[in-house]
This record gives sequence, C-alpha cells and structure tokens, in this order.
Amino acid sequence: MIKKKQITEFMFSTVGLAAMFLILVAVYLIAGAVKTRVDLTQEKLYTLSDGTKAILQKLDTPVEIRFYCSQSTMPVELKPHAQWVEDLLNEYRKAAKGKIEIRKFDPQPDSDAEDSANLDGIDGQMINTGDKVYLGIAVSCADAKATIPFLSPSRERLLEYDISRAISRVITPEKPVIGVMSALPVFGDFNPAMMQMGRAQRSNPWIFINELKRDYTVKEVEMTTDKIDDDIKVLLVVYPRDISDKAQFAIDQFVLRGGKLIAFLDPLSFVDSQRNASNPMQGAMSSGASLDKLLKAWGITFNQEKVLADMNYVSRLNRGGRAEEAPAVLSLTQDAVNTNDVVTSQIDSLLLPFAGVFSGTPADGLTETVLLKSSTDSELVEKILAQFSGESLAKDFTPSGKEQAIAIRLTGKFKTAFPDGKPKDTADNKDKGTDTKEAASEPALKVSAGSGVVVLMGDSDFLFDQVCAQVQNFFGQQIVIPQNGNLNLVENLVDQMAGDSNLIAVRSRATMNRPFTVVKKMQAQAEERYRTTIKDLEKRLSDTQQKMNELQSQKEGNQRFILSPEQQDAIKRFRQDEVNVNKELKEVRKKLRRDIDSLETRLEWINIAGMPFLVTISGVVLALFKRKRTAAK
Repeated sequence: MIKKKQITEFMFSTVGLAAMFLILVAVYLIAGAVKTRVDLTQEKLYTLSDGTKAILQKLDTPVEIRFYCSQSTMPVELKPHAQWVEDLLNEYRKAAKGKIEIRKFDPQPDSDAEDSANLDGIDGQMINTGDKVYLGIAVSCADAKATIPFLSPSRERLLEYDISRAISRVITPEKPVIGVMSALPVFGDFNPAMMQMGRAQRSNPWIFINELKRDYTVKEVEMTTDKIDDDIKVLLVVYPRDISDKAQFAIDQFVLRGGKLIAFLDPLSFVDSQRNASNPMQGAMSSGASLDKLLKAWGITFNQEKVLADMNYVSRLNRGGRAEEAPAVLSLTQDAVNTNDVVTSQIDSLLLPFAGVFSGTPADGLTETVLLKSSTDSELVEKILAQFSGESLAKDFTPSGKEQAIAIRLTGKFKTAFPDGKPKDTADNKDKGTDTKEAASEPALKVSAGSGVVVLMGDSDFLFDQVCAQVQNFFGQQIVIPQNGNLNLVENLVDQMAGDSNLIAVRSRATMNRPFTVVKKMQAQAEERYRTTIKDLEKRLSDTQQKMNELQSQKEGNQRFILSPEQQDAIKRFRQDEVNVNKELKEVRKKLRRDIDSLETRLEWINIAGMPFLVTISGVVLALFKRKRTAAK
C-alpha cells in the first residue's frame, strides 16, 4: 500500500510529469515514423489492389518515380489531394520492396526542380494568383519514361490505375499493335461545312481511341480491306455497317491465324442515325451492323431488326426539360454482368443505348461465355418503337420471361466461313483475274491452328464520348472522367487479349458505385401494376365502344345520331370507370413515391445517426462493464 502511494506521488510530481511528457513525445515520434493506414471502405479504395501488387512483383529493374508538388503555391483545396498522392506513392514504395524509389521535388520559379519538371513534361498550371502549381509524376525505368502531367482531384479514384499503368508501360516499353475498323468516325471526322469554307479540320478521335493509344499502337483499318496486317494482335470492329464479303474474309483469316477479335455490332446506332439525318439519301434510321457470314459459321444469330428493352434496367433521360423513362436505353447494374469473369467481375454500371441480343448454339469446337445479359423482365421491340417515349413502349410491354445475351465470348477452334476461299469481287474480276493470282499466292486457312478468342458485343454506341465519359477543363488540362464502366469494359477486353491483364483489377474499382437496387425493384413493380391498370382501362374502353357500336347498328338510319338510353348508360358507366381507374393510377404513383421517400429517409437516418448511436451504445456498455468489474473488486 505504501509502495503504491509512493508511485502515485511520483506520477504527480514535477519529475513524474516531465517523464510522462518525454514518454508521450517518444511515442508520438515513433508513431509518426511508422505510418500505418487502416482502410475501412468497402471497396478498399485506400489499399493497393491485387492487380497493382502483381505488377510490382514483376519488377526486376529499379523504377524511379519523381513526384513534383508545389509546396508554397498549392491552393488550399488541392492540399488534401496532394497529401493523398504522397501517401499512395509511399504505399507503392513499401509494396515494391526496394524496387521503387520516390523522389519529391518542389518546383520553385527558376529552380533546378522546375527545370527537371519541364524536362519530364510536367507543366505548371497557372492559378488566379499568377503563380504556377505543379502536381504530377514522371515514372522512369532504364530508357523508358511515362508522365502524368497533372494529377487532377476529379480522377482521384483513378489515381492508382494511372500510376500502375505508368509503371506497366515503362517496364514493358514495346507497345502491342491494335487495329480498329469502323464505319463510324471513331478516329475523327471532317466537318462538311468547314470543308466548304476551305478549313478541312478533322475532329478529335473518340475518347476510347485516345485511351487505347496510351498503352498500345493503334492502327486504323479500312472497312474495304482484304487483309489484316500481320503485326496487329487484337482487332476491334466497331459498327461494321455494309461490310463486304472480302472484308469479312480478311477478319475470318485473321481469327484463324491466331488474332483476337472484339466486335461491337448494333441493330440501331443513334450515332449513325444522327449522321445520316443530314443526308436525305441515307435516311434517318440506322440500318444496323453485323458480321452475318462469320456469325453463321460460328452458329450465332444477331437480331438486327429489333432492340432490347428491359424494365429492370430502365434509364431516365432528360427530354424537353422533363425526366422520361427509356426502357431501350439500358442502365445495367452488377446483376447483368458475369461476376465470375475477370473482364466483367468488377464492373457494376454500364449504359447501352438500343442494344441487340445474341442467340443460337455455338458451332462444334466453340464454347460460349455470356458476359452481359438482360433480366427476365425484358423483350425485343421494333427499332422505330424503341425511340419513342417510355410510356408508349411500356403500354404494350410483355416480358419474355427469359434472360437474353447482350455480350458473349467464343473460345475454341474456329472454322472458316469461306470454305471456297476468298470471295471474288466483281470490280476486281474485270482486272484480268487479279483475285485469282492473290488467292493462288496466299492459300486460305480452313481452321484455326490453336484455340482462338472472339468477343461479340450487341452495342456500339456505348463507346461514344457522350455516353461513356465526361471531359472537364481543370487548370487548362482536359481531364477525362468516366461516367460508368463502358470505357473500363473495352479496355479490360483489350488488356486481357493484348496487354497486362493485372490492370483490369486496378481500373475496374475506380468506377464502382452502389445503385439503389431496392428502389429500382420497387419502381419496376409499380410500373408493372401501372401497366396492368392501363391495359384494364383500355379493355373496358374497347368493350364499351363495341357495345355502343352494336346498339348503334340496330337503329334505323335516321336514328343513328341519337344516343339510346342503353348507350347513355354505357357512356356513363365508362366515365365512372375511367374516374375510378385514374384514382387508382394516382394511388399507385403516390404509394410508389411514399415507399421511396420512406426508404430514403431510413437510409439517411442510418447514415447520419446510426454510427454515432452505435458508438454511444458501445461506450455505455463498456462503462457499465468496467463499473461492474470495479465493484466486484
């Protein structure tokens, strides 16, 4: 007891307080030196992904990352993001186990650090004060270098992917060659109006082309080609409208000799329709695009006449200043993707306007994997009807009751779709048998030597800039912000076939979202009740009209313009029924809004008050437990 008292007096003495202060300072310094991060997010956004770790494990040559960050001129709103970048780079250094060196520079005006930044291609961004702000990195390995000129906060969720991709690029500097064939202006187009003014300026390529160019050598392949270059590893065919047999033969031979094919077909391309609207000879309606000869040989059918509408994946578009449902513009969630495939496993949001579906049984030797599918609450609708309002489409909507394939992968041994060899073109035949000589010098392949891969997608518009991404101007830099997983999907497919497949796991987590699936389900159920009620009203109207016509036909000619008591009663009953049905429809809508508002309120209370309540309860329980233990002593 005396010893305990002496210890207590020592603790509260001046010497004791000084000793405790020194201990606290030592603990603070040790804790500051040993940084430990705890990631409590569901997606583990602040933990390096398995894909990044796999890339770092492949390092056999030291990699240097030069981090340029202005200290004195950094705006207050950018400082947290700059700190997050530095913390993430430290995580890379630790995970690389000595293979990555991080060097930090503060580019002051007229300093060596500023000269180094300019040599690395890191340009300072001018801010309102007139100062320049540097926030970028340069990654180098041996003679290879990759630069991210400015690390925008708007791409924070893509930061790990951008850094990992830069590292992957410098450790494998030779870029695979990717071919792109398309009837759409994916590489940019000339504006006819500007050409008439003598300014033949080409528009920018689509965003997905620029994104692919960062990692691959991208070649444009003409739609009229009769041979795919041997150096092309993966061929992307985007909306092959009016493709010739010779071009399909070229693709056929490309697949048989081991090339990888990704084809984006489409029953209705709104991009093509917009382009044709200005050309009366073409017509405003897209005719669709397919690879009919090849699909037939592979045992696959693609419906070009109808598009898919799905009440579970309805998009809500702004038309004329009001929100309108579009069942044929699909907002796919994770329920629609194959979560067991690495390409789609981490994609949970896709936007597909007017997509088509695949059916049929793959030919012998081929295996089909469905990557994207519809729900059972879907059906195929006429293309002209799909472009109307959601209300008119939903009125006669009849669910098919089965899931339909929107994107598939075929693997195995492919057989040629041209058993008679290269098709002859009538125009070429006039040139003294040029085709015959070419066919003799290059024998056509009949079957693939090894296992081939073909991916078929039922939509091409999902690659269009306005559908897949948003471009923001941030301090003079054009920053691409993905709006969904569309860009991820095409890049995942190419990475799996030609690049570093480890990037798939890094990229896909950047656009993960948590859709209100419960709300969507409630809305779909309410819409089903709404459609049933409308159909019931229309049936009553039809029955009443038929009964009135029967009564009218029984009258004499001069009496047909006078309503009989029976007709008057029928009209009165129908009007009363119409009033009752309209009340019922209003009640359905009111109940739907009430249920959604109630759900949102519960979620808000859980988010705002749930965690503090749990912390409070935990504190009370812990206090009672300690008090009980103290009382027991």
